[in-house]
Amino acid sequence: MKLELERKKIKEFGQKLLTSHLTKGTGGNLSIYNPSENLMAISPSGIPYPEIKLTDIVVMDLNGNVVEGDKAPSSEYEMHKIFYEKRNDIFSVVHCHSVYSTSLSILRKELPASHYMIALAGKNVRCADYATYGTKELAINAFTAMQDRYGVLLANHGLLTGADCIENAFNIAEELEYVAETYYRAKTIGEPAILSEQEMDLMQKKFKNYGQAR
Repeated sequence: MKLELERKKIKEFGQKLLTSHLTKGTGGNLSIYNPSENLMAISPSGIPYPEIKLTDIVVMDLNGNVVEGDKAPSSEYEMHKIFYEKRNDIFSVVHCHSVYSTSLSILRKELPASHYMIALAGKNVRCADYATYGTKELAINAFTAMQDRYGVLLANHGLLTGADCIENAFNIAEELEYVAETYYRAKTIGEPAILSEQEMDLMQKKFKNYGQAR
């Protein structure tokens, strides 16, 4: 079985998307890229996460060809492979439909630095231009808006994160959803105070070796 370890992690973290309330049903998708094999493992399309078997997880090359697996890959595979093609610091991508991040994406607003934990992703989280799900256009829009960042809001859709491993990509998704929720709640009371660019520069330096999976 190709990319067995990667498949096991996708199965594990797919279930965590549900238990961490980052998505519902079959929403969202996950992938891990193995650079030595030049292959990615990606969650299958339309199978509930608790029901996914290792053999259901699809192995693809970066030309979009299925190398191993008899299930259809996630319809969003273009949005995963573009990061593996064009960035050398991302080896896992997590996409979810978490409530507060998605709420901001429906407003087509960025998530500003209302909390220092956003530094895991960058100085802010931009909102990508809208495109239909599963299209190459959406992949390009997500990649463009996530340049020099590790998270992006997908307009009227959800949240996407990337990192050097699935543990970090998932952690960023959890933290960004927390920041989105606290920002949303603060907005219902008044106008949130936003941290300065200088403070975010400092946070990014401090976070380089803090709380990261290795």
